[in-house]
Amino acid sequence: MICNEAWMTVGKIVAAQGLHGEVRVKPLSDFPERFTHPGKRWLQKKEKIVPFKVELLSGRQLPGKAIFVIRFAEINDRTEAEAHVGANLLVHSSDRPKLGQNEFHLLDLVGLEARLNVNGPLIGKVVNLVNGGNDLLEIELLGGRKVLIPFVKEIVPVVKLKEGWLLVTPPPGLLEL
Repeated sequence: MICNEAWMTVGKIVAAQGLHGEVRVKPLSDFPERFTHPGKRWLQKKEKIVPFKVELLSGRQLPGKAIFVIRFAEINDRTEAEAHVGANLLVHSSDRPKLGQNEFHLLDLVGLEARLNVNGPLIGKVVNLVNGGNDLLEIELLGGRKVLIPFVKEIVPVVKLKEGWLLVTPPPGLLEL
């Protein structure tokens, strides 16, 4: 997942859709308007370092699926769509939606310390996010082993972005898996 001062990855093109250049995009963002509202976006292919600008014309979510079908002005047929499979869909990092109180962007969790209690020592650090239907935090424990923790209120009840940590209350055995 690309996230630096200039760009944020919000999706990945996973397949071509139909004959007229539409693509299927797996979202990596909780903001569906990134895939449905027309406007500027950027694509970055694995072999290219610099992203290139595209114009999103339309998008829709497939019923019952976590996949969006998107049409770009620059992609006009299936062959062109297939050539973009694997590319990341980017937005400029200044294009972050405004959040309410006690809300945060999931990408901001990467780098936070993980603790088992509010005053306790850290047990590890969030090193990645995994989207597999539900959001999972990949936490590298102090010993170097990595574990996946479901990002749900019952297991991660407290997030202190400004202080740089989050509280993990895993069920018995989760950290031993």
